[in-house]
Amino acid sequence: MVETAVTPEPDWVSAMADEVIERAGPGTRIVCASGLSPSGPIHLGNLREVMTPHLVADEIRRRGYDCEHLVSWDDYDRFRRVPAGIDPAWSEHIGKPLSEVPAPLGSPFANWAEHFKAPMIAALADLGVPFRGISQTEMYTSGAYRDQVLLAMRERATIDGILGRFRTKKKDAATDDDEDVVHSGEYFPFKPYCGGCGRDDTTITAYDDASTEMTYTCACGFTETVLLRDFTRGKLVWKVDWPMRWAYEGVHFEPSGVDHSSPGSSYQVGGLIVDEVFGGEQPIGPMYAFVGITGQAKMSSSRGSVPTPGDALEILEVPVLRWLFARRRPNQAIKVAFDQEIHRLYDEWDALERKVAAGTAGGIETTGHVRAVSTAEQELPRTPEPVAYRTLTSVVDVTAGDAVQLERILGGLGATLDGARPRLDRATHWVEGYMPDDAHTRLRDEPDTALLASLGEQEREAVAMLRDHLTDDWSLDGLTTLVYGVPKKQAGLPLDVKPTDELKAAQRRFFVVVYQLLVGADTGPRLPTLLLAAGPERVRHLLGG
Repeated sequence: MVETAVTPEPDWVSAMADEVIERAGPGTRIVCASGLSPSGPIHLGNLREVMTPHLVADEIRRRGYDCEHLVSWDDYDRFRRVPAGIDPAWSEHIGKPLSEVPAPLGSPFANWAEHFKAPMIAALADLGVPFRGISQTEMYTSGAYRDQVLLAMRERATIDGILGRFRTKKKDAATDDDEDVVHSGEYFPFKPYCGGCGRDDTTITAYDDASTEMTYTCACGFTETVLLRDFTRGKLVWKVDWPMRWAYEGVHFEPSGVDHSSPGSSYQVGGLIVDEVFGGEQPIGPMYAFVGITGQAKMSSSRGSVPTPGDALEILEVPVLRWLFARRRPNQAIKVAFDQEIHRLYDEWDALERKVAAGTAGGIETTGHVRAVSTAEQELPRTPEPVAYRTLTSVVDVTAGDAVQLERILGGLGATLDGARPRLDRATHWVEGYMPDDAHTRLRDEPDTALLASLGEQEREAVAMLRDHLTDDWSLDGLTTLVYGVPKKQAGLPLDVKPTDELKAAQRRFFVVVYQLLVGADTGPRLPTLLLAAGPERVRHLLGG
């Protein structure tokens, strides 16, 4: 086990862990919970639903308490809509349980729910998130919730009264929630799946509390009378199902998104139902803000083409992604960069790593770093020889990922191919999948003789100085000193002089000339990185040497 004393200064995780431990009381197994619906690709925004209780549960375990993190898979929910990119023919399954909908074509998994659960399970394993998964299909169809279902049906008038305080005249299309609609006839908190067509387009027409005899009809024309005490093909409606699970599992902590935390929402109503019907206690449930990606608003899996946690882990190392969630309070928005802002994120992370290594990081910074790189059970994989992410993406881009060239360049940066991983692999994925087309750099094959001939005397002198001294110190630092130093030498200035506006302008003019000679553009990757990636022979060749 990783050392438990990891909070040199309390952060939001510590504060929430304190509250949960106090709520649970001594000698109680503490339960933190998450809920995920495998209705389609489980997008990156849903990761906060898991990471918030994970971080709190992890802190509780670090302190030596018995704490379990549950992830309820809502795989017995109805299939509501066909996500973008899926054959529209799947619309014939709308209304069936997710676990009874066929998986997309070509999938190795048994059904729709398992197909979309699998990538999330793999991502959570990579992120170091231990949990106990609960299939709601298995719970309902096995009869595990039989007593709770019968209790809810007996107390349907109480539940209806609670829901009635918040009902509106019109159905909320955003939630597609029938519980929020004023209804006619007797209210029932249970929704059967039809024994004929398998869908939930059903209506209970009669129910007897004493015998539990239930009759329902379906839009398909099927009618059935069953004993509910033996019937397991159906589930409680959402606003009753959630508080039922709180009581059944003894949940102490479960956060929820803004959509579940507003007045009249599932969380508020659930608090009344769990108390008045199921005899349980509402868990501590902070609201969390949505997660977006750079340049985009709230993600929704129904829109399709949204990043998943697996997508993020292709370009971000595990500690960096964990750090994004650890350093922000749940009610603070998070943006995950899939564009060039990723370089800034990595720069911030590397700066934190240096401060922690030097012992100069603040208490909260150190706490966040510990949560990013380890859990109560393990140290998480890190890059042993990290090179700046922006440098790696430039090198991968210029060399087109050639392993021999990469090894040569990394050697100049004090790293090896293996030592630069997994960051090198993440940078490669970013270049291949997310680097803008106009940001790619391609070196010229041959010198631009016309451009070389058109250079003025001062420009030719500067290019010659760069070419002649290129290998004096063939390293990133050495090349940085060289390219910034050429204009200084031309002006008769020492290399350590502070740049003036005039000197900066001269440096910029020099850089444009070199970029034009090397890549045919006025800009490109940082010039020292570009030189290092190209290699001295090719640079000399393109500079007219």
